[in-house]
Parts: sequence; structure tokens; C-alpha cells
Amino acid sequence: MKAISYSSYGGADVLEYGERPDPKVGPDTVLVKVRAAAVNPVDWKAREGHLDSGLDAVFPVIPGWDVSGVVVQPGIAVDEFAVGDEVIGYVREDFLCRGTFAEYVAAPVRTLARKPLSLSFEEAAGLPLAGLTAYQVLHRTLRIREGETVLVHAAAGGVGSLAVQLARHAGARVIGTTSEPNHDHVRALGGEPVAYGDGLAVRLRALAPDGVDAAFDTVGGEALRVSAEVLRPGGRLASITDPEVLSYGGRYAFVRPDAKDLAHLAELAEQGVVTVHVDRVFPLERAADAHRLNERGRTRGKIVVTVPWEAPEV
Repeated sequence: MKAISYSSYGGADVLEYGERPDPKVGPDTVLVKVRAAAVNPVDWKAREGHLDSGLDAVFPVIPGWDVSGVVVQPGIAVDEFAVGDEVIGYVREDFLCRGTFAEYVAAPVRTLARKPLSLSFEEAAGLPLAGLTAYQVLHRTLRIREGETVLVHAAAGGVGSLAVQLARHAGARVIGTTSEPNHDHVRALGGEPVAYGDGLAVRLRALAPDGVDAAFDTVGGEALRVSAEVLRPGGRLASITDPEVLSYGGRYAFVRPDAKDLAHLAELAEQGVVTVHVDRVFPLERAADAHRLNERGRTRGKIVVTVPWEAPEV
């Protein structure tokens, strides 16, 4: 099969497009013919070796954890999916090797859910990792409640845009930091936009004089410090990027695959509660360019890689 892979840690230049062996289908896995795979910051951080302390890399590594595609072979112990089913997945294992930037991926059944029919394959590929991150942080880590005020950083980004929508669906008021060109986009999602930069705490206090009940940091550094500053007494703080959150009494969060959570997100997408904005689409062979663009930040929504498609025989 055609795939993107890297044989050593490094910059985007280590990514190579070429032939890799077709994946084996284990008892609890599903062979998925990939239609699209989304790019996430964790992809290039893993490629640069930043996850090496917790995840072994079995080189050559095929990157990518997000996928949308079609089932072509379920494992012998799998009865949740059948050939021809359209699926989405956050296909993370406890090591780096068998990712989604390929024509096929053998996905553990615990990582999959049915694809929302209302989303294109490109949009659907952007839902799993970002959506699960937003959902799990809001509802498990921060435990937001109806009527609360929630601060979301990078509110136009992949995780942030879904967090705004999910928090609004939960009945919270949402204030979202974002660059000026994205203010209308954040408003359309249901958030109240606030510009980045000097004086951020002052601008946030103008909107929430008594502080915010919960803050969802996706940026780290100064954004995290300001988040702690504008919390109400007893407010909750979580970060997905900066372990320094622990020094502020907050929690550091990392998303986990959860088929039930993913199916719930797919249902919300079907209902029109959450949408996925696709900023740029690249063909598989240009995955390095997709990585480079994601590394620059300031993306509105998701960057997606698509795979050449021929309908599988069913």
C-alpha cells in the first residue's frame, strides 16, 4: 500500500511517500480503507521525538491518529462492524508505528465509531481526536455545568472550535480567545471572541468581571497564566499542552480512545450540534506540507490529508 512514513525522528523532511506492507488484521481490529486523515499537533510532536518518554517508536512509523474510511475486513472477533460500513476513528495505540496516513489502517475496534452521514469524509476525519479531546476535557476534567462561564483558548482551532460548540450545547456561556480575522467564525460557533495579545486579562475581565468558572487551555505559556488569573475562586483549570498547569492547581489532560464517546460525538454531528471546519486539504503524497502548515499554528479548524480512492469490492 502507499503510505507516509519516517524512519527517524526529525523535521517534516523525514516524511517519505512510498510503499509499505499492508497491515495485518488482528482478532480485535478492523481493516479500514482510508478516505481521509486529519493532521494534529501531536503528529509532528511525535515525529520530532517529543513523545518518546511515553511511547516507543517502532520504525518506520506511519504517522496519524485520525481517520475516516470504509471497512474492508473485520477481525474474527469483531461483530460491531461489517464490510462496507463507513467509520471514523481515533486510532491510537500505546506505541508509534501503524498510523492512518496510508491507504489502509488496521484499527482496534475500541477506537472506532460509525461515520456521521451528514459529514463528508474530509470533515469526519477531523472529528475524532479534536472532538474527543474537547468532550473529555469539558465533561470529565472540568465538569462544566449549565449556566457557567467557560474560557476556551484558540477557539477557532481544531480542538477549540469543537470545545466552543460542545460547551454551548451543555448550556455554558463561552468566551474564546482567537485572532481578529477569526472573530466572526467564533461568533458563528456560539462563542464571544477576545483577541490575543497584551492586555488579554483586562479584556477578559471586561467580559467576565467576576471571573470564569472554568478555563480550557490549548496554548500554554502566557495563555495558561492568564487563565489562572481570571478564574473565579474555586474555578477549574485544564491544559492539554502545558504541564505547568499543575503548579496553578489545574489538571493536565490527554485524550484517550473511547468508542462510546466517539459514537456520541458522531450523533451530535448528525444532529447538527457540532460541525467540523476543514481549512486545507492535501493529497497523501503532500503530507509533509500538511505537517508544516499545522506547525505554523493559527489554523481555522482542521488540516486534512486525503487518500486516492477506488471503491473496495464488497
